[in-house]
Amino acid sequence: MANGGEFRFFLSCDISLPLAFRVDRLLHYPTPTQPSPPQGRQKLRLWPQKEADGRVPTTTPGKVLKLARSLTRGIIDKDLKPSSNERKCLQRIIKFPPTRSLQVDEKQLVWKFRFSLMSEKKALTKFARAVDWSDIQEAKQAVELIRKWETIDVADALELLSPDFESEEVRAYAVNILERADDEELQCYLLQLVQALRFERSDESCLAHFLVKRAVSNIEIASFLRWYVVVELRDTAYARRYYSTYDLLENGMMKFARDDGDEDGFRLWQSLTRQTELMAQLGSIMKDVKQVRGSAQKKIDRLRQLLSGVFSELTNFDEPIRSPLAPTVLLTGVMPQESSIFKSALHPLRLAFKTANGGISKIIYKKGDDLRQDQLVIQMVSLMDRLLKLENMDLHLTPYRVLATQPDEGMLEFIPSSSLAQILSEHRTITSYLQKFHPDEDGPFGITAQCLETFIKSCAGYSVITYIMGVGDRHLDNLLLTDDGRLFHVDFAFILGKDPKPFPPPMKLCKEMVEAMGGAESQYYTRFKSYCCEAYNILRKSSSLILNLFNLMRRSNIPDITNEENAGLKLQEKFRLDLEDEEAIHFFQDLINESVSALFPQMVETIHRWAQYWR
Repeated sequence: MANGGEFRFFLSCDISLPLAFRVDRLLHYPTPTQPSPPQGRQKLRLWPQKEADGRVPTTTPGKVLKLARSLTRGIIDKDLKPSSNERKCLQRIIKFPPTRSLQVDEKQLVWKFRFSLMSEKKALTKFARAVDWSDIQEAKQAVELIRKWETIDVADALELLSPDFESEEVRAYAVNILERADDEELQCYLLQLVQALRFERSDESCLAHFLVKRAVSNIEIASFLRWYVVVELRDTAYARRYYSTYDLLENGMMKFARDDGDEDGFRLWQSLTRQTELMAQLGSIMKDVKQVRGSAQKKIDRLRQLLSGVFSELTNFDEPIRSPLAPTVLLTGVMPQESSIFKSALHPLRLAFKTANGGISKIIYKKGDDLRQDQLVIQMVSLMDRLLKLENMDLHLTPYRVLATQPDEGMLEFIPSSSLAQILSEHRTITSYLQKFHPDEDGPFGITAQCLETFIKSCAGYSVITYIMGVGDRHLDNLLLTDDGRLFHVDFAFILGKDPKPFPPPMKLCKEMVEAMGGAESQYYTRFKSYCCEAYNILRKSSSLILNLFNLMRRSNIPDITNEENAGLKLQEKFRLDLEDEEAIHFFQDLINESVSALFPQMVETIHRWAQYWR
């Protein structure tokens, strides 16, 4: 900084200059003709020439960066190789999480060695962040380099679809990478890809056409894509964009014809639109049932009366309807006597449907509740379950299906289970409950070894996931347990560290769970901690993928994300990317120990039980 706040820039670089090369012309500052510099490599010190009145022109950091790049663009950069220290700096930058912005000097370093970085696929997203996309020439060169870059992974392509990148060429490149994902992987990201349509520059973008193309050949993707788009039609700011996508999907499906002639596009599309008709009828039933005064049993009786009378056509569909939760499952009708109502303020319906293969599909229908946040959390549980299994670690998670069909309506898969509150009330301990279903006199605590192992693993999986996601408001009524020992969480109204209770522990682990493992000194509890630490390190390796998915939800109208300015940073902090794996193990073990020894959660749990009693 010069006196008076003026900015002076000194650039030192080795450049081989021909005799006719005029640095003053490159800088656009007219100077008297000077003798040509001698041949060979010279050290140049460059700064703006003084104006006529003696003042030095003010130069912003942005102009400085542009000046530095203009001197090296295409002249010397192709042959530049980073020094040992520069290589260390570049590797540090490449390892930055996607939530980390690049500083001016970091951008310049990446730009300077862009050619030598082209063989490193992990460097591409950092290079894209280093580009000044407002500079036409720089953007043009960047696009050319990106096309020649080492092919990046699908997970990294998601970053290029975030709102941070507006270039149509960059976004088209990302979509081209997504083509490599199989249908199973694509479904893991579909919710976020629909959100990414908000950031496209046109209604009929490459991303929109890609999603429709994949939907046309896979009925599950088609069904979920349709519902994800339908929910967004209610957002007036982006309604036009999503109506356009809906039309693309409808037209694509209608033109589709199966090679085996089994189903044409028209019938396929009808099988999806009939889901909407079913939801409308269930909404009407819910409205009627809510008006019934009196006991819960009276409401249940009214539900069964409606299904057997006014809405009797729902007991046997004219044609099977694809389940909105599992589109490959064909529903043939509701079973009135197997259907019921939950005891809660919104009176969700628990519906039993017959399926075409002779089975039963149990679904929870909710009206008046926004399920989009639950949908996101369960999607993350499902994704993390997949990531763990890819590392041969099955923690017996229960990623039950959740689908928001409107901002205030949706469906959930019903998993037969009991809440820990109910179990402790009826059996006093979790161990007694598991002994009832899986007794073994020779097994640990009188339970089969397999059942206890399932319980321990599921406790470990959800302890890690709820910690990473910052899930709050945990109590014994939203911790459920199946009779084969799988523990799982439900109801995710609070995430990313939000919690209505004071003093929430970092790990959501209650003493009854620890007691079922034999206590904090048992070998089974030690095994639980080992599973936790292993799972934590596996998921840390995929932190960029998880952070990229969250970043795409930035404008999704999910309260705990859109209302939280630092949502991505809060999630990033949970991964402790500053630690090596061994350090992360010690960190997580300390977290578990702190949570188990905490007394506040037990006190608050008692208060919650009193509140439940008086409802």
